[in-house]
Amino acid sequence: MKARTNLIGFALVGVAVALAGCEGGEHQDLKAELAGLTKGLTGKVDPLPVVRPYEPVPYQAYEMPDPFGPAKIQLATKSAQQAGGSSLAPDLNRPKEPLEAFPLESLKMVGMLHQKGHTFALVKADAAVYRVRPGNYLGQNFGVITKISETEISLRELIQEAAGDWNERTSALQLQEGEGKK
Repeated sequence: MKARTNLIGFALVGVAVALAGCEGGEHQDLKAELAGLTKGLTGKVDPLPVVRPYEPVPYQAYEMPDPFGPAKIQLATKSAQQAGGSSLAPDLNRPKEPLEAFPLESLKMVGMLHQKGHTFALVKADAAVYRVRPGNYLGQNFGVITKISETEISLRELIQEAAGDWNERTSALQLQEGEGKK
């Protein structure tokens, strides 16, 4: 057993000597260059910035009306009626006509006709064609037809401003000539 221990000891000494021999001058040039490049450098780390403690901002708009809530819209409508703007307000209780579901930009006048002394216009919405006359409603801005000519449908629309006042504007739906022809 003692011979075996001596053998292991000699093997360890041999490995240590071999590793020390590998250390030699093989990488001395790299070590010298690295030492030269880092000669004037000192390790300096900037201090961390001072973190201020969190200061919560109190929310003080609990008493103010929600600008997107129905109460704000009702308030604007009431103020418009009190200011005398109710003369232009549309009748919200009347039944809606089919062409009021479409934006005016998506409707197309495709023709007009005279029948029994009345003038009608043909309006295309999606794939359907509707016959309308003065007094009918078009578009989503409470647009009522005021006049039909061979080239256009004249409308009077009611637009609600941000303050709740109703304003009147005129619009026209032009005849779409050559629609679908090649």
